[in-house]
Amino acid sequence: MPFQRFVQTGRIAKCSAGPLKGRLITIVDVIDQNRVLIDGPLTGVPRQEYRLNNLHLTKYRIKFPFTAPTRIVRKAWVDNDLKAKWKSTPWSIKSQNICKRTRLNDFDRFKLRYAKRQRNKLLTVAFNALKKRTKSDGTTRVLKKDRRAKILKSKAEKKAGGKK
Repeated sequence: MPFQRFVQTGRIAKCSAGPLKGRLITIVDVIDQNRVLIDGPLTGVPRQEYRLNNLHLTKYRIKFPFTAPTRIVRKAWVDNDLKAKWKSTPWSIKSQNICKRTRLNDFDRFKLRYAKRQRNKLLTVAFNALKKRTKSDGTTRVLKKDRRAKILKSKAEKKAGGKK
C-alpha cells in the first residue's frame, strides 16, 4: 500500500519530543529535508522551526497557502473542527489513557490493581461455571459455583455503588 501521510503544508502532526511533546501542530512550510515551520494556534504552540524526526504525522490535513500567517491557520483549524475530530480518534483516546495512568499515585495504583484482581476473580468463577455447565451431551445444570458467582457479582456491585 502506498504512503498516505506526506510532509506537506497543512498536515496536522503530533510532537513527540521536547517541551511540545503531545501537542498538535500544523506544518506551515517545509524548510529543508530535516526541518519544517510549524504553528499551533489553538494548542499553544508558537510558530517555530521543528525537526521532522520529532513529529508523528496524522491523517488530517487542512488547506491554506504555505507560509500563511497564524490568523489564517487558526481560521482553517476552526473551520475544519480539528479539535473534535482529533478527540474522537483511537490514537487520542489511547494517549489520554496513558496520561491518566502516569498521573496515578501509589495508592491509586494499588486500588486499580485490587479492582482488576476482583474483576478477574469474578470472571474466572463465571467462566468455570459455564465450562462445567456445558456437557458433551448438551444438557445443562445449575452448580454451586454458578450461584457463588452471582453472589460475588452482587457484592461487587454493591461495593462499587456505595463508594460513589
